[in-house]
Amino acid sequence: MTLNILVLCTHNSARSVLAEGMFNHWAQILGKDIRAYSAGSTPSGRINPHALAVLQAAGISTEGYSSKSWDEFSGDSVPEMHVVITVCDNAAAEQCPYWPGNPIKVHWGYPDPSNAPEDQKAIAFELTRQAIGYRVLQLLTHPVNELASAELQALLTRISQN
Repeated sequence: MTLNILVLCTHNSARSVLAEGMFNHWAQILGKDIRAYSAGSTPSGRINPHALAVLQAAGISTEGYSSKSWDEFSGDSVPEMHVVITVCDNAAAEQCPYWPGNPIKVHWGYPDPSNAPEDQKAIAFELTRQAIGYRVLQLLTHPVNELASAELQALLTRISQN
């Protein structure tokens, strides 16, 4: 069974998109049956060009990416989410919609690279991509599709503290 992961950030324009890209890229390379998605509570409607640039520079396809509402993942005709990860403090504090199937929830906080001074944005986005990639790889070194919910929750929480 595919493990579906939804990564949330308020605007779905930077950190959540970076995480979606890193999860899908490394899951494919490592042969993991994982599919990541991203969304936001109040999507900006556009992905930050710096996010796209650092993913593409790392060899990660950004085809089909868009800034979208988390409402797109709460209906009956969408894949069941098994894990929901918030990556910004605003989204972590917001009341999330009901997710069918009672997914595991965890917060992996990162500073917003969009707030970096203009001359430092490129490096801020690259460092954020690397930090997210580090946690993604920590998770993917485990047999996540075989873990019981409590074990997966404990693993995700432990990773959030690194």
